[in-house]
Amino acid sequence: MSQEPVRPLHFAAFVMNTTSHIVQGTWRRPSSRSADFNDLDHWVNLAKTLERGKFDAIFFADVVGLYAPYRGDERKYFEAGLQVPSNDPSVLASAIAYATEHLGIAFTASILQEHPFNFARRISTLDHATKGRIAWNIVTNYLPNASRNFGLEGLTAHDARYAWADEYVDVTYKLWEGSWDDDALLQDRERGVHADYDKVHRINHVGERYQVEGPHLVSPSPQRTPFLFQAGASEAGRNFAAQNAEAVFLGTPNREAALRDTSDIRRRAVALGRRADDLKFFQGLYVVPTSTEAEAARVAAELDEWIDHDGHLAHMSGSIGIDFGHDDLDTPVGEIKTEGVQSMIGWINDLVTGRPATLRDVAHHTATNLRIIGTPEKIADELAAWQQSGVDGINLMNYEIPTSYEDFVDQVIPTLQKRGLIQSEYSDGTLRQKIFGEGDRLPDRHHATRYRGAFGAGAGKAGDEAFAGAAN
Repeated sequence: MSQEPVRPLHFAAFVMNTTSHIVQGTWRRPSSRSADFNDLDHWVNLAKTLERGKFDAIFFADVVGLYAPYRGDERKYFEAGLQVPSNDPSVLASAIAYATEHLGIAFTASILQEHPFNFARRISTLDHATKGRIAWNIVTNYLPNASRNFGLEGLTAHDARYAWADEYVDVTYKLWEGSWDDDALLQDRERGVHADYDKVHRINHVGERYQVEGPHLVSPSPQRTPFLFQAGASEAGRNFAAQNAEAVFLGTPNREAALRDTSDIRRRAVALGRRADDLKFFQGLYVVPTSTEAEAARVAAELDEWIDHDGHLAHMSGSIGIDFGHDDLDTPVGEIKTEGVQSMIGWINDLVTGRPATLRDVAHHTATNLRIIGTPEKIADELAAWQQSGVDGINLMNYEIPTSYEDFVDQVIPTLQKRGLIQSEYSDGTLRQKIFGEGDRLPDRHHATRYRGAFGAGAGKAGDEAFAGAAN
């Protein structure tokens, strides 16, 4: 593989408004403040640390339901603090923005949980309040309990969820990109005209799930459409990312898989008329810096003592909907007959040699496979290698808050800055401008921009009247 010129990686802190997010059990460590997630200062102080380290964004994961049962019920999730309680991350955005100047604020919101008209209004309000630093991680929903929480009988079929997502984002794009002309808001004190009525348009969306008249109630925010994250890995998810995403969150198990997946999604984006570099890929990793390589083994062993292997198996079980909780952790994975775990058996057997791989091995490698422990120089080498595999950024996970990020900022960032692997200063502008350097708004190549000017004079006004007539 040819060596590319050194360029800065982008960094986001991958967090969740809960106690135990990705690495299960380590919230119990005496140094951890992860259980303080209800405290606003907890998040504001973390945001200040991230901005001191020149992170691009804080990235909040979210769920709106419980994971599938483990050992027949959800007891383990509550006892482990495993993403329950789980608070709404978007509520934190204004406070974080007020305490920082440059840090982007990305939060996950499912198409399931809110009507697109109200969601678009909330996003635009936040984008105004943050001066253009809001990002939306677009997700569908894979949890049956979440579906039932919002009145559905069960989980919507996979590809149907993406068809739903297509319409959902279509409504929001029409509101964000097409409802207000750029010069519609006048605020002319002398003439007493606040907005030009002829430059504000209804969108008259009529689809399979939604009917939205409009207009958007919020004037154009700095980005109009928020910076767009997405994390789908399926065929439908990759197509959705190729069309909609500006940044794609990866959880690939190794660099070879990262190169394969980034190349594939970029190819799909180009086929849709976008450029390959219109997408940035963020790999999920967590790092633990040490002063020497000899110390790394000791630190790894100490961390491993805190890992809740049963919690990791519960997390995986709940995510894929296969309850492994009735099997002993030392059960060889080859003895598990469920067809759905055959791929898992393959990759775990590749990692464990000299003996049969067990469910405990599955849990351990789930907790540690994306972990880098070592000196700042070793960490920099590893991150540079991920970059050579098609990755543009790191979604930095944690084993505890705030220590994981404080150690990274204080011990690793200086080395990364010396090597040009992270920005040393923020550029001006919105989050989109900071990431791409091509302006605050979506480029014309993005399909959302087809709604710019689509609802004005002529066909747009005729559509307004038709909608009004149909409603009477």
